[in-house]
Formats: sequence, structure tokens, C-alpha cells
Amino acid sequence: MKVIVTKDYDELSRKAFEIMRLIVSEIPDAVLGLATGSTPMGMYDLMAEDYKKGGISYARVRSVNLDEYVGLAADDVNSYAYFMDKNLFSRVDIDKKNTFLPCGTAPDEKKECDRYNALLKTLDRDIQILGIGSNGHIGFNEPGTPFDSETHVVNLTENTIKDNSRLFDSIDRVPKKAYSMGIKNILDAKKIVVMAAGEHKAKAVYDMLNADISVACPATALRTHGDVTLIADEGAAQLLK
Repeated sequence: MKVIVTKDYDELSRKAFEIMRLIVSEIPDAVLGLATGSTPMGMYDLMAEDYKKGGISYARVRSVNLDEYVGLAADDVNSYAYFMDKNLFSRVDIDKKNTFLPCGTAPDEKKECDRYNALLKTLDRDIQILGIGSNGHIGFNEPGTPFDSETHVVNLTENTIKDNSRLFDSIDRVPKKAYSMGIKNILDAKKIVVMAAGEHKAKAVYDMLNADISVACPATALRTHGDVTLIADEGAAQLLK
């Protein structure tokens, strides 16, 4: 695993953007695996700013997202579909028909998992962007998730609900379940970039790189992949030597 330590969040975002820009410039119809949450927002801002200045076009790009909350419609302000549209899709020239997420309001959860798995098999991701949870989760794959897992419904832990509550009006509004790509789905990407920011991610980053490879820390599965880059700011990297 390649490790890049940046002095702050802005530099972290720029490093991730540079990797993304290179891939799309070399592969105009690239398939991008995208993530939500606060960590990739700086990268999305840079993608939008670059496009506005006449930079990279996303007109032929396809995208797939890691996850979506169960029960939230795409136009719900707390859904990941809404997040992606607000923070990236509406700001670049990507064709909305080429952007894919699990459907939070699908009537049959198992059928929706099967549908998304089938979709992922038709879209060979050139890159997958990941954050990392304070407990080492990737996507919504909590500790204990098998490494051969595919798209599934996750009952979110209290820790993850608390982590995500900052994006909601109150913790009571955070959904208790989510669709998530499985760890196998994540590892199917050709290249993986993990973004980690802040001291509260330091233990998870350390464990990802040093703990035994096991389901106790889902992020350790990334060490079995041949092309992973970790970009961490000084806070997240403070336990690394």
C-alpha cells in the first residue's frame, strides 16, 4: 500500500483530485467508484472548479457509489443520492443517467442488493474512492463483515450512527440501515484510494496498515489488493512511524 501524508486536509483533497484527474484524462469513459461523507467533499470541490475552468470533462464517465441509506428517497436531503448531486453531479457535465447508487426506497431489499451486484459486474471500476470509519469500517462494512461479501443491507452500529449524526438535524433522524457494497465489491476495483482526515481516524489508519488482516478491522482487507493508495493528513497519520 502506498502511503501519502499531507500537511492538512486541503493538500489531502488536492492529492486525491490529481489522481482522479489523471485517470479521467487517460480514460475519458472511466468508471469511478465514489464515496460520500465529509472527507471527499474537498476533492469534489476541486473536480467542479477544474471543470468550470475548462478542465477535465466527465461527459463519458460512469459512476457507482458505495452505499445509500435504506428508506431515504433520492430527493431526500439526507440521502447519498442528494449528496452526490449537490456536491458533484450538478457541478460537472456528467450524464445523470450514468450515475448509479442503490435505491433507498426499493420495496424488496434482497432484490435491490441483487440488482446492484449485477450492475457492478457490468461496470469495471477504474478507481474506488474510500473513507475509513473510526472503527475501521469501509463503506458500511462494519467489523465482522466477511471479506467475500457483496452488496448487502447493514444494520448500522451505534458508533457509525453517531459518526454520521453530524450530517443530520439530530441523531434520531439517522437511518438505522443502509445498502453497502460488500468488501469483495470494493476489492474488485482496479485502483483504490483511501482518504483519511483528522486525529479521530489515527487509530483506524494505524490498524489498517499494521493489525492482523481480519474481519475485526475491515480496512485490513485492502492490504490484499495490489493497487491501494492511502492519503492521510498529519492528524490521521500521527501514529505512523
